[in-house]
Amino acid sequence: MSKKGNLCYDIVGDLYMNNFTFLTDEQIFGSNQLDIIRKYGTACAITDFSILLGGFASSYYTSEGNTGKDRTGWWWTKSSDGDNDARAVNLHGTRHWIDISKRSVGSRPALPYSAISSISSNEVRGANGCKEVEYGEYPQTIVDEKSSSLLEGLYNSGNLRITGKKYTTDSENSQSVEIYFKARKHIEYAYNGSKYIRFVADMNADGSTLSDGRTVQSGYVYWVKVEPISWLIDEMANIALCKKIIFSGVQFKHIRDYDGDFDRTDIKQFMDTCFAKEIVSSQTYLQGAMDQEESLLSKQKSRKENPYGFQFDNVSEEDIIRGAIESNVSVFLHGRSSEGKSARVKQLDPDCEIIYMRNATPNSLNGKSVYNAEMGEMIDVAPTWYLKVKEKCEREPNKIHIIFFDELTNALPSIQGMAFNIVLDGEVDGKWKLPDNARIVAAGNDLNDSLAANQMAEPLFNRFAHVYIQTTVDSWLKWASTPKGKYERLDYKEEELELPIHPAIYAYVAYKSYSGSDVLRTPYTGDQPNADPRKWEMASKVLYKTKKPEMLRALIGEELTRDFIAFVSFQVLCVEDVIQHNYSEGDLEMNVSQKFATAVGLSSVDDEHFEIIRDFMKKLGAEPRAVFESMWAHGDEARMERLLEIKMSENNTQGGIRK
Repeated sequence: MSKKGNLCYDIVGDLYMNNFTFLTDEQIFGSNQLDIIRKYGTACAITDFSILLGGFASSYYTSEGNTGKDRTGWWWTKSSDGDNDARAVNLHGTRHWIDISKRSVGSRPALPYSAISSISSNEVRGANGCKEVEYGEYPQTIVDEKSSSLLEGLYNSGNLRITGKKYTTDSENSQSVEIYFKARKHIEYAYNGSKYIRFVADMNADGSTLSDGRTVQSGYVYWVKVEPISWLIDEMANIALCKKIIFSGVQFKHIRDYDGDFDRTDIKQFMDTCFAKEIVSSQTYLQGAMDQEESLLSKQKSRKENPYGFQFDNVSEEDIIRGAIESNVSVFLHGRSSEGKSARVKQLDPDCEIIYMRNATPNSLNGKSVYNAEMGEMIDVAPTWYLKVKEKCEREPNKIHIIFFDELTNALPSIQGMAFNIVLDGEVDGKWKLPDNARIVAAGNDLNDSLAANQMAEPLFNRFAHVYIQTTVDSWLKWASTPKGKYERLDYKEEELELPIHPAIYAYVAYKSYSGSDVLRTPYTGDQPNADPRKWEMASKVLYKTKKPEMLRALIGEELTRDFIAFVSFQVLCVEDVIQHNYSEGDLEMNVSQKFATAVGLSSVDDEHFEIIRDFMKKLGAEPRAVFESMWAHGDEARMERLLEIKMSENNTQGGIRK
């Protein structure tokens, strides 16, 4: 770990790292109930920030009061229910169990009091007799509308100071299950002695009521105040328990297989890697950074930073696939049917050689020996796929060509064994060597996703870099708005850069997602076609070729097709219309739904033309523009920071004062 990049850890020491946990069911409801629980009660208040993150706030109250800030929520324990889920405390403060994929359940972290006793502050004795201290700070309470308007104006004029601190949350939809954590960053700003974050609400909190009575609306901006975190102290048990539900929106565990091993959960990892660092005061963070930087410079002048020249950027699944292929490491793509595994391979190499392993035979995979009557001897004949790959590689020696073993897990164990020899040795049946510019990618369904799947032998499994494909609406939209070849293809030409998905389909899926409906996938009934990522790709091809939306009923079903046709009948403008100024003032006379549909559709714009579209969005109003910016950023930190830089640059140009 680079100390320069993580100076805040040195400020307060590493003692809090890995110390965060949850209480057990026994500590809350058992015969040896904690003293703080006995005094304070089991019902717990939820913060506004937790509500914005998707946490559920009830109409019930804690023992301390009956205001909006005292409303209760669900909170996790770390105890297993014995059936792959976890115990939780419900709105009434009673014992319950709940599916560990639920993001609406909030978190009350706990840690040893001895870890913070020397650095905590403002010790008080609460009305219920509990000892309380303050340690760390976190976004908690919504800012009133008047103050929010002031902060938004200062933000738009570039007159809010950035403290250098960010808070991490999960950007995934609250209804998503078995989906890995996807970070979303919230920048901290300072104004008039207080600190705040700017939060653009999404569908996770749409319709929820905040502590000041306001109803959350997706796409609207809310300012949240960063405040000290209060902890209830049980000195006898050496436990500090967060007084409120401090965050929500993070899955307890994205795979439903909880056996009580809390250290292996997603939410524990989040607390250790994000929450523990981010509750450190930004004042301490900044001052400590300067002090530590000076110390490091004086003590380590001769030490070279990052001597290996590594780049510590986040990488996507696509980055891993491409990096492994370019490094000549075989890749295995896991995922359910229709997740787009084949599409990812074809994006890298449209001319890849596909071998359907489910139907493979020893002769088709390894070749065969035939008797030559003229020569009176057996002759080895290479398999057809090998001859094709060899010809491609020799014809284009500077290009990587992929051999794609599709449905490898559906192959018989004997066929898998032959594939292992090809992957291990780079040879077919020990006779024909794979060309140097050939690479192997395999794909298959896991055992719990396909009755026809077979367990891969350990030696074969260990020969691959494994990538688990999980297509969410956000990830699909990002892929659908990325021109073919620009990031994925191993070789590409500028004239080939077209969108992989028709803009009308992108706009429809994005708009329905923004409105709270997931049309990327619809249930399979057996009597009507259903939608999934693969079907939408097929539908895109049909639209590009025929321009007849009614044709889609054969792919996604009649009901969804009717809804799609109704959507594309909206008066909206597409990216090309705006870039080429192909619109009139009359085209801008839209109703609210049309404006928001246009905003969502335009969010498919690439980085190069983003500022053109953003300037155009001024014509449609502040709220549609905010939706456009939110959808375009997709929680991507680089895009969010670019937005901030553009706004500051604009205001500096206009004569604003940047503090």
